[in-house]
Amino acid sequence: MRIARWSANHPWSAIGLWTAFVVLCLFLGGAAGTNKISDDESGVRESGRAGKIVADGDFSEKPEESVLITAKEGGKLELKAARAAAEDVQRRMKGLDGVASVGAPVRSEDGLAMLVPVTMKGDPETADKRIDPLLDESAAVEKAHPGLRVEQVGTGSTAKGLTETLGKDFQKAEFISLPMTLLILLVVFGALIAAGVPVVLALSAVGAAMGLSSLASHLLPATSAISNVILLMGMAVGVDYSLFYLKREREERQKGKSHHDAIEIAAETSGHTVVVSGITVMVSMAGLYLANEATFASLATGSIIVVAVAVIASLTVLPALLAKLGRWVDRPKVPFLWRLTMRSGESRVWPALLRPALGRPALTLVLSVGALLLAALPALDMKLKQPGSDDLSRDIPVVAAMDRLTHSFPSKGTVHQVAVRASADQAGEVKAALHGLAKRAEKDKLFAHDQEPKLRESADHRVHTLDIGTPYTPKSDGARESLDTLRAWVPQAFDKVPGAEHGVTGKVAQSVDFTAHLEERLPWVVGFVLLLTLAMMAGIFRSAAIALSAIGLNLLSAAASFGVLVAVFQHTWAEKLLDFQSSGAVVSWLPLFLFVVLFGLSMDYHVFVVSRIREAAENGMSTKDAVRDGIVKSAGVVTSAAVVMVGVFSIFGTLSMVEFKQLGVGLAVAILIDAVVIRIFVLPALMTVLGDRNWWPGGLRKRGPGAAASAPGHASAATPEPAYAGQARHAGYAPRQADTHQEAYAPQHQAHQAQQQYAPPYTPEQQSYSYNQPQQQYQQHQAQYQQQPQGYWPQQSAQHDPRNQPYGDRPGSEY
Repeated sequence: MRIARWSANHPWSAIGLWTAFVVLCLFLGGAAGTNKISDDESGVRESGRAGKIVADGDFSEKPEESVLITAKEGGKLELKAARAAAEDVQRRMKGLDGVASVGAPVRSEDGLAMLVPVTMKGDPETADKRIDPLLDESAAVEKAHPGLRVEQVGTGSTAKGLTETLGKDFQKAEFISLPMTLLILLVVFGALIAAGVPVVLALSAVGAAMGLSSLASHLLPATSAISNVILLMGMAVGVDYSLFYLKREREERQKGKSHHDAIEIAAETSGHTVVVSGITVMVSMAGLYLANEATFASLATGSIIVVAVAVIASLTVLPALLAKLGRWVDRPKVPFLWRLTMRSGESRVWPALLRPALGRPALTLVLSVGALLLAALPALDMKLKQPGSDDLSRDIPVVAAMDRLTHSFPSKGTVHQVAVRASADQAGEVKAALHGLAKRAEKDKLFAHDQEPKLRESADHRVHTLDIGTPYTPKSDGARESLDTLRAWVPQAFDKVPGAEHGVTGKVAQSVDFTAHLEERLPWVVGFVLLLTLAMMAGIFRSAAIALSAIGLNLLSAAASFGVLVAVFQHTWAEKLLDFQSSGAVVSWLPLFLFVVLFGLSMDYHVFVVSRIREAAENGMSTKDAVRDGIVKSAGVVTSAAVVMVGVFSIFGTLSMVEFKQLGVGLAVAILIDAVVIRIFVLPALMTVLGDRNWWPGGLRKRGPGAAASAPGHASAATPEPAYAGQARHAGYAPRQADTHQEAYAPQHQAHQAQQQYAPPYTPEQQSYSYNQPQQQYQQHQAQYQQQPQGYWPQQSAQHDPRNQPYGDRPGSEY
């Protein structure tokens, strides 16, 4: 509250400090760079141990390319033409400065293709930036040999092809998301500046968070997807938090509050909700650290940073912007939309939607919970797998080339890697054991036979690796069976090599181990999130019943969204609709990440709605009326926030990569379920059934219909009734230190609060007459009030306090 007040009173200072903060974060992040997770840091279980053994070998990795020659129309390759093309490839490639060596052409066993291996110079990480000359030469060979298809697959060419395609994907998503978010907010506010403020703040929060994330990556290495997750989370919560604040500020202005006072009331009410919501989201995301895996630690760090920055923006620069904009925040107005958003009176839609839950709460509760449980049923059959090349669109040229390469040369596709570390004097025994494994694999149909397994030895003779290919795609049952077979053979092969450390890694092994690891860690993460959320909700609302119901409703919402996710992506009926190829599984990291994100975001709405319900109940309403009042009053904000989130998340469902497609659809469905089914049917029905038991064991602090009521943890924005002549002059008020210009009184039950510094305001009647009634009526009303004992309604000028400018009317009991 004090921060928001300072920002509103010093807007240029607050805006300048925020701008400097964002620029500094971007500068420092850019200067420090991003420390990406290495393969040996991201592995778990046996594949992780094997990865560390390979890293310890310090093998000289060079980018490798495979130039594939096939018949353009398919079918058998004419040998003479293929050899001529291969010789042309060799000649051209050897003439390039970036090429270290060119191997002899290799013809496939099926006679459909010929391969020319090429090794590039330099770092494999930057090969995609140096691949263009090689691609140009391959294209020139294809042009010179009609009837042949000449294409490249390898370290640089594959990375470049995927980056270009997926990069365009994300650019398209960003291009669509901003105008769409702005359009939604324009409908919500009916004014262009009001719609633009949340978008600008969210983007600034995302920029600052990306810079801070780069700095944090030097403590916890970052995953390649971190920038996308920061953008997703930052736009969602950044826009939401600003939306909560702006809507409350406008609501208070409509009640007759001055612009300055409306900002401070919004800070005390919606600002408090934003803080609680932000902390809840961050606590939920912190649960990912218990997954004990580098990728999840990176996702948790990035998400926590962007949520924290969004909260800070809402409490600092947003009040400053609103104070500086003044009533210009409602300019320029969109005529029809403006009239729609400024309609007075209660909406007819929400009371009608709430009628079943409030009229027949028990029946509504049973039916709505039953429907959600039915939607959750498919989740019982959830299968988890890591994403891979199988999940990419076959329309991407480099993916189609990979398919042709692995079809003719299986050893270039799915590869298992055996890693062994032993003392240097045992190198002979290790190599003998690995040769024995290779010979054993040659006799088994589970492994590829088009090329001999590749054996490597480290410079110090301590680490050896053996690459064994398999003819199956990474997610096939055959690939899994070949991995299990190889893992059974390896311990047998090294029984006679004492002290040798060994393991099997590779894409298939990493996927299997990662999935098993998550299944093991899932209960720990879920338990952590549930317990901390339960404790936070109990502390906020002083009610175990509210805390337990919040946990139950969020679990129900998450389960239903998982059910929809499985129904869509583990089957084929939605493939054409969403443009994907089903692998029969959900991406392995998604359920855990979705759970913590959904739990955090759902609490946004829950805290906001239940705070309003409790406020009404403390004002003296019955539980049923309080539920109706709280949900109706918060419905506009919650619906607007949900529409923004669903819109942003849905855009991710249009991307090519299946993990982002599943993430976008899962989040959009979950938010939709939470905002519609939970808030309209389940929550009101449950709270109506529970009645006064909602507030067990803390109970309610009843204030009566005319008293101020507040959401838990903060004071209300209600204005106390004035003391008329004949009443006890200071009844219910305790004297306190006078300000520089006035003697003030505060409600006794709030006298202890540090922020109680100002006198009660002019009453609503005074303000109404002052601003809305003819001058003559106002003068008569003023004369009547001047007959009251002096002191309660100060007549002195408020010029000594700039915070009372320009109107001089200050909010009352919320301070």
